[in-house]
Amino acid sequence: MSAEPDGPEDRLRRFATIWSRAVFPVTSTSATRPEFEEQLLPLARRLSQALRARTFDADEAKAVGAALVDAHCTDPDALSRTLDCVDAYLVLYCGEDGPTEDLRARAARIQHAMAAGFAQALRERTLAEQEAIAQAALRAQGVVAQALHATEARFRAVFEGAAIGIGIADLEGNILQVNGALLRMFGLSEQSMQARKVQDWTHPEDAPQTWRLYDELIRGEREHYHVEKAFNRPDGTVLWTNLTVSLLRDPDGNPQYQLALMEDTTERRLLNLRLRYEATHDALTGLPNRTFFFERLEKALGAGKGQRFGLCYLDLDGFKTINDSLGHAAGDRLLVEVADRLQSCTTAPGEMVARLGGDEFVALTTGTDTEREVDELAARIMNAMVAPISVDGRELTVRGSIGIVEGPAGERSPAEVLRSADITMYRAKSAGGNRFELADPEADARAITRHGLTTALPTALDRGEFFIEYQPLVHLGDGSVRGAEALVRWLHPQHGVLGPDRFIPLAEHTGLIVPLGRWVLEQSVRQARAWRERYGDGTAAGPLRINVNLSPCQLTHPGLVQDTVDILERTGVDPDALCLEVTESALIGADDDLLKPLRQLAEMGVDIALDDFGTGYSNLANLRRLPVSILKLDRSFTQSMQQFPADPVDLKIVEGIVSLAHSLDLAVTVEGVETGAQAEQLRILGCDTAQGWYYARPGPPERLHELALVDASG
Repeated sequence: MSAEPDGPEDRLRRFATIWSRAVFPVTSTSATRPEFEEQLLPLARRLSQALRARTFDADEAKAVGAALVDAHCTDPDALSRTLDCVDAYLVLYCGEDGPTEDLRARAARIQHAMAAGFAQALRERTLAEQEAIAQAALRAQGVVAQALHATEARFRAVFEGAAIGIGIADLEGNILQVNGALLRMFGLSEQSMQARKVQDWTHPEDAPQTWRLYDELIRGEREHYHVEKAFNRPDGTVLWTNLTVSLLRDPDGNPQYQLALMEDTTERRLLNLRLRYEATHDALTGLPNRTFFFERLEKALGAGKGQRFGLCYLDLDGFKTINDSLGHAAGDRLLVEVADRLQSCTTAPGEMVARLGGDEFVALTTGTDTEREVDELAARIMNAMVAPISVDGRELTVRGSIGIVEGPAGERSPAEVLRSADITMYRAKSAGGNRFELADPEADARAITRHGLTTALPTALDRGEFFIEYQPLVHLGDGSVRGAEALVRWLHPQHGVLGPDRFIPLAEHTGLIVPLGRWVLEQSVRQARAWRERYGDGTAAGPLRINVNLSPCQLTHPGLVQDTVDILERTGVDPDALCLEVTESALIGADDDLLKPLRQLAEMGVDIALDDFGTGYSNLANLRRLPVSILKLDRSFTQSMQQFPADPVDLKIVEGIVSLAHSLDLAVTVEGVETGAQAEQLRILGCDTAQGWYYARPGPPERLHELALVDASG
């Protein structure tokens, strides 16, 4: 933060700065804000003196209010913002060491007097303008009356007091008479003005209908018309006007003269152009902004047949790191340099570059051969980013990821094109960055589907769209059913039944995996209770257990142990009825903090299974420190056993893993068993339990009942 100003003059200027910033946006002036601040500085000084004067002088405050009107601060918001500034800051910056309550009372009286002076000056100005216009209208009406009834060839000059420009010409365009206001607008003498004809005052920016309306009026086909028109001044500047031209007829009704009324709008137009520029350009880089870019893109997409477009969507790689390490000021300087380089890449006709926000830029090219041009444009952009950028004495290497969309005009909306480019850009970033990718409709569709599933996930659980299927776990020694693995499914309203591979990664990314996993755990434990109630102490081989998968996000959630305890207590199920499956990859390099909740659960009696064992490249020696009681061997090791003879290498690997597991007092479960020969081979190798399509596909809990009944009857 900057230091507060010290001296009275500094404090006074600070007050004037705050005042100018508040009022400038609602002031119709061609001055810049610093120039406007200099106009307010003497007014601020008068207010400061009025605040500290021995006796209060209301006329001084009224004079300041009237001076605001003279400075073109005629908008009602200008007065409101001025009074707010006086109320909030006058005492703070100009009160020095006087009693605060007295100064605030004096400031309130100043505000009232300023408002009165402002209102009175605005009223007087309005009345004066109305009187001037009324006088001009009366004089013009006198001219019309004379034109209709008098026999004189010319009208007498009655316009000199008018505030607007007035001119009279005949139907051939000869200028007969003009008033002083019109001469001052053009910067010409009366002789120079009368030496030119109306038709000579053409301008390149004339609207197409301007001279058509003029011809219709001269022919007597219309009585008047109103247009916005530009005129060239002798000094090379442009005069912009609101022009109203009326037809004057003689007493018989025949067209005779034309009367022109002009209002100078140059200053207002320049202000509007400045506001338009600020609204359509990025304040930091000076590039066109998102609004301007969408206007150009919409125009390009609406072009005629045979026209095409190409779009490069650029996002800087690692920009957040630069912002976080060097600060936002350095990041802004980096963005300015990137913008300059991008502008140098888009100099051909039909090309433009814009900043969408943050570190996102977009380049557009249009024409008939954009398939080649957009690739060349992307290559130029990548080359422009190669050279390091110097910021605060540091040489920064900047890279970017670009998504390219190209195609014919008229087939897609701007929003669709930008969405496709955004998706493609993130595809390039996911592939490592510092590259560009071409849009792929199929990849776009998959990304849109993923986005739709992601947004639908939070409400899907509330709507009860998830359900659980169970796949039996069978003992390889006697073929008995020992339990089942719970596998969650999503019954999506549009996409039907979705497997966990379609939505579990999305749930982990959004954090919904925690409530979803809690729901799966509770439903599965309730099902285990139902099985135990049905079979008593269990089947002929023992009690049935339920296996539930835990995601890495659930492992790190602080409520895992308490949620599990609460669910077991609420359902009345013993911990030995539950087995939690954790993937091997989730435990690679796990420290004691991560293993602590698993150890607590294991000490309670909950079994922990190491799922997909053999795919995580973990150190087998680490098995001794993991709180697991079961190894679930990945199906990749046993696929060759579906054929005879089995791969001897796979047999040796499985045999070694089983021997190691049993030596550590761990049971071995095999996934993906699909044939009887495979099951027999695994039994011979010493595996304990198995699951797979050979026994049953995942299904409703009743199917496990049927298998268990067959087992019990056998």
